[in-house]
Amino acid sequence: MGGETHIEPSKSLETVMPRASLVVEASTIISRRENCRLCGEPNPERVWRLAPTPIGDAYIPTEGLGETQGVYPLELFLCRRCGHAQLLDVVSPEVLYGNFLYVTSISLGLVDHFHRYADDVLQHVHLAEGALAVDIGSNDGTLLRSFQERGLRVLGVDPAREISRKATLSGVETLAALFTAELARQITRERGPATIVTANNTFANVDDVADFAEGIRNLLAPDGVFVCETGYLADLIHEGLIDNIYHEHLGYFSVKPLDAFFRRHHLELINAQHVSTKGGSLRVIVQRAGGPRPVSPSVRHLIDAEIHRGIDRPDAFKELAARIDRVKDRLTGLLRDLKVHGKMLAGYGASVGVTTLLYYFGLGDSLDFLIDDNPAKHGRFSPGYHLPVLPPAVLYHRKPDYLLLLAWRYAEPIMKRHQAYLDHGGRFIIPLPELQVVGPRGEP
Repeated sequence: MGGETHIEPSKSLETVMPRASLVVEASTIISRRENCRLCGEPNPERVWRLAPTPIGDAYIPTEGLGETQGVYPLELFLCRRCGHAQLLDVVSPEVLYGNFLYVTSISLGLVDHFHRYADDVLQHVHLAEGALAVDIGSNDGTLLRSFQERGLRVLGVDPAREISRKATLSGVETLAALFTAELARQITRERGPATIVTANNTFANVDDVADFAEGIRNLLAPDGVFVCETGYLADLIHEGLIDNIYHEHLGYFSVKPLDAFFRRHHLELINAQHVSTKGGSLRVIVQRAGGPRPVSPSVRHLIDAEIHRGIDRPDAFKELAARIDRVKDRLTGLLRDLKVHGKMLAGYGASVGVTTLLYYFGLGDSLDFLIDDNPAKHGRFSPGYHLPVLPPAVLYHRKPDYLLLLAWRYAEPIMKRHQAYLDHGGRFIIPLPELQVVGPRGEP
């Protein structure tokens, strides 16, 4: 990786609570970039220092409780040249993804979203018999199943070994590997070029984006399309999506720097669309430079909107941090008062982004346990704070007085699903975008 130095993990929180160990030496776990991933400009400006955290998805089993977990910097930088927001501290992909627990199908609404997504993508291509679709970061194969149902050959690429194995057993062949230019050449040699290449909530996780772009160019058929869906920086700033910031997410994208990046790599961004998934995402469609499709006016429209809103300037991040800190002050004050009065507090959500919320807001001593819908998390303990993660049924046995919706973007469906909790006197706390408490029959 160009322009990097190795750094030690942060020690600032290690004496506060027990942590589970990582089996790799610290110097091989994390490294520091010194330049922008997209344009190479040296020394991006730090615009937000969040609380250092353990690896966000490192929910550990009981046998790991006696070990020590590393805590690593979580700082957001902005490139002065192209306006790309990014983390410069890079945790090893082997550490991040080797025992990855998240699966696409558990997320509310994502299965239906990917069915519609497949139909949308197919409107942009002419399918020859035996056309190949490759999904990078394919997870459990949810999107590829939609392409299979529409008659395409499919191949997944995902470094999470166990998830890849299960996807292959379910009928979606998946390579347990990181996507690289060399792997792209191998796929093309063995299976031919791809008419469709997708990467959803994956491109943000890539450090060497130049190699990734070369791989896309190598893999695409001359009339093929690369479709990428990723978190949108404009939404992160406007909606306060602090839980989208964690070590896996190295890049926080907007159209302006992406357009210039693809041009430098002989690719062409031809369509850009704002979509609602994960609190607000950006979907872009890319072809080889000089490809058969015209550039949509949507690209220029979103670039102009980004410039108008100033998301490529440090002031936008200073305002965001101030807004989140106001929420933090109100939330921690509320929880402190509730604990003083002997109330039982639990959190709903045990995702990778929840770790960012728990550490930024300092909630380790405020919550008695976490609840999550993902069975893979049940019986495990949260990174660093080691809060037990329990199934939703526990909500009705232990009956916490207040339930903090750490999965706050899904507040409406969660509250609807657990109306019985409200009916029996429970209360939901929704931390973001503004703190609110919801009681029985919707009472504040």
